[in-house]
Amino acid sequence: MLVVIAAVTVVAAVVQRVTGLAFVLVLIGPIVIAYGPVQGVTVAVLLAVIASLFAVPGAWRDVDWPRTLWLLGAGLVAAPVGALTAAALPQTALLFLIGAMGVLALSVQRLGRIARHVRGRPGAIGAGALAGFMHASSGLSGPALASYALGDDWPQRRFAASAQIVFLGYGLVSVALRGLPTIPAPDIAVLAACTAGGMILGAFAARRVPLALARRIMLLCAWAGAIIVLVRAVIALLS
Repeated sequence: MLVVIAAVTVVAAVVQRVTGLAFVLVLIGPIVIAYGPVQGVTVAVLLAVIASLFAVPGAWRDVDWPRTLWLLGAGLVAAPVGALTAAALPQTALLFLIGAMGVLALSVQRLGRIARHVRGRPGAIGAGALAGFMHASSGLSGPALASYALGDDWPQRRFAASAQIVFLGYGLVSVALRGLPTIPAPDIAVLAACTAGGMILGAFAARRVPLALARRIMLLCAWAGAIIVLVRAVIALLS
């Protein structure tokens, strides 16, 4: 199973480097199945911090700081609520929550009319708070950020660069709130190395892999993962 998770981690890191998003979205299904909803998310959040550390230097020049700071500040305030929610829920309920957030993340492109109302500073505060809650509870902060970017007509390049700062901030706070994973240290070392390797590989792939192809791979992996998590939740509920 570690080999499968390692391979998916490399794919997730490459997708993150090419598109600027979706590291946890690609990884969440397999890693939750392997390590459970609590430890799986904890590992995913830690690996996402590593991915962001690799992405931030290249994105720094294009960061839109005013928007970024509002999103980051609101998210950091809401993150403790997300961590407490994840800690309080039974395992089956947490599986349903993670699966539902995965589906929401994948459906955000269909929320265009709703997203158009998420604008300006109030939109940034609302989207940031929701994203911070989701990151601390499931690692999936992308949907709220993407909705705000769509509603506020945020240029893709500036948004993708700014998102790396936001993800890093959310990730560091989420690791502090959730604690470090308790899975075997060799597993963490292997997955951390795969994350770093995938980000390095993604830097080369970004020049050669079409963005549309990377997004299709991301969607395929992410939908499969979300469905697997929901099926696992239903099985746990019926057993």
